[in-house]
Amino acid sequence: MKIQKIDYILFAAVLALVALGLLFVYSAGCYSAQLTYGNKYFFLSKQALGAAVGLAAMLVAIRINLDFVRKMWIVGVVVATILLILVFVPGIGIENYGARRWIGVGSFSMQPSEIAKFAFVLFCAVCMSRFDMSKLRWCLLPIGVGILFCALIIAEPNMSITMCMALLMIIMLFLGGMKWKYFLLMLVPIALAVPLLIIVEPYRLQRLLAFIDPWASPKDEGYQLIQSLYALGSGGWFGVGLFNSRQKYRFLPFAESDFILSVIGEETGLIGCLCIFALYAVVILRGVRIAINSKDKFSCYLAGGISAVVAVQSLLNFAVVTGSIPPTGLPLPFISYGGTSLVVFMTAMGILLNLSKKVYDNGLGGTVWST
Repeated sequence: MKIQKIDYILFAAVLALVALGLLFVYSAGCYSAQLTYGNKYFFLSKQALGAAVGLAAMLVAIRINLDFVRKMWIVGVVVATILLILVFVPGIGIENYGARRWIGVGSFSMQPSEIAKFAFVLFCAVCMSRFDMSKLRWCLLPIGVGILFCALIIAEPNMSITMCMALLMIIMLFLGGMKWKYFLLMLVPIALAVPLLIIVEPYRLQRLLAFIDPWASPKDEGYQLIQSLYALGSGGWFGVGLFNSRQKYRFLPFAESDFILSVIGEETGLIGCLCIFALYAVVILRGVRIAINSKDKFSCYLAGGISAVVAVQSLLNFAVVTGSIPPTGLPLPFISYGGTSLVVFMTAMGILLNLSKKVYDNGLGGTVWST
């Protein structure tokens, strides 16, 4: 019996990101946790629990039968849709900062949109492996599911994850081979919808204006971006030192979650940020390599889709933190505080590592896998 090997480089990169996440969730959140909960380890302990559950889920996903995963393509969409709807049910949906993005019972809570992204990838992978995506009627299946998820997520409201989902839909359709003329037909309504979504919610227009000139409202919409840039600027090349961030002392909102990269940049400098970028590049490129060398379409599309989620969400977070796009709340995969995001992403990495077992070296200079 031949031993199946996983992509250990990918495995190590994921564990490194999770470990760095634990370190910087503590560093960025210890002061806020002490003031709010009377326990400076509050965020760290919850993130460590998420990491433990995520690791267990990842190990299970590495060994799970991929045929079973394939059969869950419809179930995944149904479950994700139900969870997204439950967000709006009183007593189940949880409202925070003016948005209903979570569901919970007792002390347990989760963010359904994190699950929806990967449910959509699985649906697209099966759909595109079974049907001819050069024909418009088959393209309408992933487009329909994508629009459904986008509509439910934007209603929360959650513009950032909606952007993620829309970009993911475009990437998956591109991977599936949809014709360019159909892309043009789809992009026109999307281009028209973006300004409409900004106009109907005044806070989105305010964020756009704050992005253009944050100093026009330094104590309101421009505040978070200014504090983020202060943190990154203070870090210089090598940072002010681990645990020595000044911005985490209630100057930078969401320092342990959406803007954790700002604290990383402040404490470890540009060099530390480049190391983080390199780890994400390893995860994404190894995922792309697995997709390219997959033996069947389903594995190729699933590996490519999982890699796309990591790429899109991490790049959007980098862009927000550095002021390259208008500010919006979006966690940094594996690193930002948040149990649902961490468990879901680690589970997805387990599936990706499972797919790597079926890949053998095609002369690309990587690990040789046997089947």
